Amino acid sequence: MIKLRLKRYGKKQEVSYRIVAINSTSRRDGRPLEELGFYNPRTNETKLNEAAIVNRLKQGAQPTETVRSILKKANIFEQVSG
Repeated sequence: MIKLRLKRYGKKQEVSYRIVAINSTSRRDGRPLEELGFYNPRTNETKLNEAAIVNRLKQGAQPTETVRSILKKANIFEQVSG
């Protein structure tokens, strides 16, 4: 099963995340199938590749709860159903 989840990177106390499509059995920082975006919780900055995310969701990828909330704020789910 393909999951959309966060991949951690950055220094201690200065963490950032990449939103990636990855096999659900892979480790958190393993090699992703595709990088779909960026999330910085310290500045609340988000950059998303919306077309690629919509494509992955239509193929059946399941987002984690954190990624789901990020995608809801960006209104990505409206593009999938519409």
